[in-house]
Amino acid sequence: MIRIRFFRVGKKNQPSFKIVVIDKRRPPKGGRFVEEVGSWNPLTKKRILRAERIKYWLSVGAKPSDSVHNLLVKEKILEGKKIPVHKIKKKKETKEPKKAKAEEKKEELKPENTKEEKPKETTPKDEGLTP
Repeated sequence: MIRIRFFRVGKKNQPSFKIVVIDKRRPPKGGRFVEEVGSWNPLTKKRILRAERIKYWLSVGAKPSDSVHNLLVKEKILEGKKIPVHKIKKKKETKEPKKAKAEEKKEELKPENTKEEKPKETTPKDEGLTP
């Protein structure tokens, strides 16, 4: 599957991204991509996009990553809504449902038809006697 995604270039603390067409199975820092279709510098907000090539790759079946999709929507190369990229935190459960779950588990563990077993008789050992 072919994807359109960011390819990070630039020094430490000076990010700059190429927008490349690449096979999804390739690593993001592999360096081997099919075609470079633009660039983006988040520090200077400079964007260079080759709209014709991007539209061609989209027509062929390439899918943009979420971040690239949002950039293309912002530049009006794609139509549609932006995709939320941030992660949604899971809400912690309150203590009450945990107690209810624990009680249900205890009830499940109790067998309904149990026979009472008689304790085995133990014989006291002779203490102090050595053979």
